[in-house]
Order: sequence, then structure tokens, then C-alpha cells
Amino acid sequence: MNTTNSCRFFVCLLPLLCLHLFSFSQTPIPAKKQTKSILLMNGTAHLGNGEVIQNSLVGFKDGKITLVGDAQTVRLDKNAWDTIINCFGKQLYPGFIAPNTTLGLTDIETVRGSNDFNDVSGYNPHVRSQIAFNTDSKIPPTVRTNGVLVAQVTPRGGRIAGTSSIMALDGWNWQDATLKMDDGVHLDWPSFYSRNWNESGGNTYSQNKDYETQLQELEKFFAEAKAYNENPNNSEKNIRFEAMRGVFTGEKNLFIHASYMKGITEAVTFSKKFGIPHMVIVGGTESYKCTQVLKENNIPVMLERVHSLPLRDDDDVDQCYKTAFQLQQAGVLFCLQNEGDMEAMNARNIPFLAGTTVAYGLTQEQAIAALTGNTAKILRIDNFMGTLEVGKDATLFISEGDALDMKTNNVTWAFIQGRKLDLRNEQQQLYHTYEEKYGLKDK
Repeated sequence: MNTTNSCRFFVCLLPLLCLHLFSFSQTPIPAKKQTKSILLMNGTAHLGNGEVIQNSLVGFKDGKITLVGDAQTVRLDKNAWDTIINCFGKQLYPGFIAPNTTLGLTDIETVRGSNDFNDVSGYNPHVRSQIAFNTDSKIPPTVRTNGVLVAQVTPRGGRIAGTSSIMALDGWNWQDATLKMDDGVHLDWPSFYSRNWNESGGNTYSQNKDYETQLQELEKFFAEAKAYNENPNNSEKNIRFEAMRGVFTGEKNLFIHASYMKGITEAVTFSKKFGIPHMVIVGGTESYKCTQVLKENNIPVMLERVHSLPLRDDDDVDQCYKTAFQLQQAGVLFCLQNEGDMEAMNARNIPFLAGTTVAYGLTQEQAIAALTGNTAKILRIDNFMGTLEVGKDATLFISEGDALDMKTNNVTWAFIQGRKLDLRNEQQQLYHTYEEKYGLKDK
């Protein structure tokens, strides 16, 4: 390369480098490892399992919770703690978990190059979301400010979209952020109905003519995958079937995405036919119609976005708001998720979806459990997170008000495995910039 071409190259490259450095500066630096013991006292602790401690003591060291108790009954040696935070008048919560989300896999939905969650082909159990998780994305910091600290990062597309992983929303890279890799395979159940929109804005339903063919293809794939994994002497390695091994052994969950009652009940029968130890319904719009089947077979539900329209024209207009209460009444284990349009950025609104379920029947603590303890049970990570209990990860946050209420939710402290997070984000920075520019700061 001659001198002239070299100059031109660096002139073109310089703006890109400046843009990169500027964009990197917008992302908060990942938190440092906890080195000092921390005690949170005098707050109202919502444990995530339905229990509340009004005047609480929550202490943690080396990333693990070492104390959970009532300040009125626990004898406290304040000298034993390096840092004490007075939480009087504030609320303590386990970190909220966002299941079934593309958070960290996309930045701008309309820009194809920034989306890394949908692969080619119809059967991709070997596609792993873990290695595509982008810790430099600007979206997770905006989500953390509402208390969402953990996500089940999930691929999309095809009959079997791929394998999800549980990720902390903090870290230098995807290895740092991984809490549980390859937790489950995601299957999109064939729909018996097709919804057709017309020019007037209405819609009609028609039967999916390819339903039986799609179901046969699915059963063939599972039969072949099971036979492959039961044979110790396979001559050739099949990466798709290899990725299914954990589904049959029970190491991975099988997440079946189904909305209609017919699909939900047939998915349960399907999982029993192939001896799937751990199956979860994702979506479950009509799960309230088949609660007996779900309860008898111990099938949990990741409930669809609460702020959704009814599935059918003759459904109650508020059906999506009250489905959580109906599942709770029936004794079906469930949690809340936010799959849909702009789901990555809207993950910050998951606490407010829970708030809506409180208005439609759930108690405050039941709604909190649907974001914490219940979610951890369904994802099978409840041995180390989801509730405020001694021995579990110190992944929690403090809010000045009710975290399920958009008017009062104001997260002031947040910790992931005891690491104190920087809660600043680009949206806040822009707000303060223009607040200063237009002289609104002191008004």
C-alpha cells in the first residue's frame, strides 16, 4: 500500500474509531468482584417466595447471601460488616428474571445486521444463544434500572429455534455473563389455526392444512434424535441430534411454544410419548382452559405478555390480564415473560406487567414470585437464585418505591452476585444532557 492510499485509509478509518470509542463510553463498565461484606438493614424485604420481612436484615459476602432476618429478632454485630446501607422506607427484591427474551441478541430490530437470534433451516437445536450474547449492547443497562438483572436469552425462528442460556446482565463478555449455559431447547409447536388479517383491520381464522404433515415431521425428528442418543455406537456425529441429548436425559428443559388449548394439550401428550422429563409451555394464551392437564402432569407455564389483545374475538377483553390469577388459583406453576414486538427494549417493562396481574387478582407477593422465585424454579436455577435466602447468589436490588408500579419504581442500588452495578445508561445521560441544555435542571 503506497503512502497516498495509506493516508486515505486512515482518514476513512478515523471516524469509525471515534464512533466506536464514543459508543463504548456509553456502556457502563462491568462491576468489580465483591471484596467487602455488605449489610442492608431496615428495609422491607420481599423474599420472592411469598414472604415479606418488614424490618429486614440482608447481608452478603463474596457474592453469596449470608444473612436474611428480622432486625427485631436478630442480634446484630455491626462491626462484623464492612459496609452498612440503611434502607429505611425502601423495598428490597431478588433480581427480576426476564425469561424467553432476545435481550442481548438484538440492538435495532429494523437493522438486520444487529439481530443475531434467527438462523436458517427449520430444526436448529444446536444453535446456542450463549455465544451470541452481546455484553456491549446499550439495551441491558436500560433494563437493569428497573430491577431486571438476569435473562434467559432465547433464539427465534424455525420449528426448533435453538438452545437458550441464562445470562447475567453484566460482564465483559458472554463467558463472564453466563449463569447457566444451554438450559433448554425451544420448539415452536405447529398451530392448528391460521389467523388471517383483512384490509378493514379485522381477522378471520382458518385451519392449517399442513398441520398433520408438520406434526409428522416433528415426531420423525424426535424419534430419530432419541434413537441416535440411545445408540452408543453411532458411526457419524449428528450435531443436531447431539444437541437434543440433554432434553431426553433431563439435563435440559424442552420449552414448547404453544398458544391454543389444542396445541398445549397435544404438546403435553407429545412430551409424554417421547419421555421428556422436563417440559415447559411458553406463551400459553389458552392455558387457563386446560389447567387440570397442566397440573396433573406438573407442566409449568411461561405466560405470554400480559399487555396483549385477546386471542379470539369472543374472549373477554381483559382475559390476558387475568390469566395469571386463574393459573394461580388452579395451582399451576407459572412465570411472566415478554415475547413480542420490541421485546428486548420492553424487557424493562416486565415489572409493570406483574403490576397489572395484581390489579386482576394476584397478591403483591404472588406477582413478585412470578418474576423471581417461580421463574427460577421453571428455569431450574432456584438452587442459587430467585429468592433472598442464605446461600444463594446476592443478586438483588433496592427500590425507593413499589418496583411493580411505574410511578414509584426507582432502583437506587443493584447487585449481581454481590457486585455493585453502575445503574447509569445512555437514556439517562441524554435526559440530563438536554435537561441542562434547556435550563430545566433546577426547575
